[in-house]
Amino acid sequence: MTDKILTEQNGEIARIIFNQPEKRNAVSLEMWEAVEAAATRFAADPTVRILILSGAGGKAFVSGADISKFETERASAEAVAHYNATTKRVYDMIEAFPKPTIAQIDGFCIGGGVALSLCCDLRICGESSNFAVPAAKLGLGYGFPGIKRLVDVVGPSFAKEIFFTARRFNAEEARVMGLVNRVVPDDQVGKIAEETAQMIAANAPMTVESVKYIVSQAVAPESARDLAECDARVLACFESADYIEGRRAFLEKRKPNFVGA
Repeated sequence: MTDKILTEQNGEIARIIFNQPEKRNAVSLEMWEAVEAAATRFAADPTVRILILSGAGGKAFVSGADISKFETERASAEAVAHYNATTKRVYDMIEAFPKPTIAQIDGFCIGGGVALSLCCDLRICGESSNFAVPAAKLGLGYGFPGIKRLVDVVGPSFAKEIFFTARRFNAEEARVMGLVNRVVPDDQVGKIAEETAQMIAANAPMTVESVKYIVSQAVAPESARDLAECDARVLACFESADYIEGRRAFLEKRKPNFVGA
């Protein structure tokens, strides 16, 4: 695995860190492949209850593709197809990650960084963060899946403004659009992301994961929804040991100890 992608695990909280701060954490093909491997591992690890994605250096989350690599990674039609297929797999994997995900956004979040953050369940940024999708300034086409994720989060009008203008939006504008869940002081982004992750990890995993699945079904086309699976996941929660533990802890006025079963 490249040293430009770092992974950590602290108890039930796992992290994937984009580690190219000298390029504002621009992402190469090799880095996307490393993210795919790390996400695959964390998804299968029962000790992981939540995943945080962040960028090293405190100046950027992810600032899009590493343009310096284009001559080698995207120089031919075949290379472009391979690059696009890899990034699509990663975006799809993060979006479908079975456990909650948080984008910890320090500083710039540009292009592919916005696309990646939209695949996460929650987005927390600093007061001086900036967001942009500069595709229209580069003449790039932007496919349906990425635009749909943006529309699902901010709605069609703001999605058009983001793409049509290709300008930078500040943190307050992002909050108003619903692009981020929370805006916090710049020096508190990591702390708040960690605290939020701890709060989520302390709750019943089956409940949290069932809600994540059901929300995904709610925004899916009606013909594609698996309502039987939604019902099955709700029933599994009520039949779990965690449901018994939650009731007992409430009555005994203590913190519950959920095990995810």
